Amino acid sequence: MPHRKTVILTGASRGIGHSTVSRFSAEGWRVISCSREDVPAHCRRDPNWTHHITADLADPASRMAFVEEANRVLGGDPLHALVNNAGVSPKTPIKERLGCLNGDIAGWYRVFELNFFAPLVLARGFAAALSRGKGAIVNVTSIAGHQVHPFAGSAYSTSKAALSGLTREMAVEFAEIGVRANAVAPGEIETAMTGPEYDVLIPRIPLKRMGTPEDVAAVIYYLSGPDSGYVTGTEIFITGGQHLF
Repeated sequence: MPHRKTVILTGASRGIGHSTVSRFSAEGWRVISCSREDVPAHCRRDPNWTHHITADLADPASRMAFVEEANRVLGGDPLHALVNNAGVSPKTPIKERLGCLNGDIAGWYRVFELNFFAPLVLARGFAAALSRGKGAIVNVTSIAGHQVHPFAGSAYSTSKAALSGLTREMAVEFAEIGVRANAVAPGEIETAMTGPEYDVLIPRIPLKRMGTPEDVAAVIYYLSGPDSGYVTGTEIFITGGQHLF
């Protein structure tokens, strides 16, 4: 159905990505998803699910193949939203935080390939389709990009800080083709990646709870639609107030 709005979303198989796919689908959008894993069976049964592309966006060749395949699926139709959600935050086998002095420097390159370069390459690769749809780019950053985090590593934190800066640059340049660019910065979100060790952070959150993937999905959806039509270059903190300290 060509009149339906279309979203491309990366990192769609779990957590924030999966909840965001569900939100867009519930609102009747056509969803083109991407992750390193195949799409779950229950997603295939969703009537609004259109296409899932398995790709490793940290790999430049796989990344470009994804852009080509997704544009082929679009077939010249407009794209109304691109959600750059895929990201990685590596830790040691015993979940030790990787800082500037420990860990393989090659890991930094992989983190930046996925967390920073993938959003840039995808935004450029879908620029024409986004312009046709007068669409929106939403980059998923992190509270860790704005303050030292006890669990998120240095490569992850600095890559998310760089993505915040990239969002500002995108907002100015993409406005010339009628496309908005914003970011969401989640705080402590309860997903499969979080464990009991995160409970010690709850007293530092003014709302005294961890967020849910649905909390983040709601803001991503808002930034993708007409209700935020005059919002660009903005980063919204979804932290329960934790970023205030």
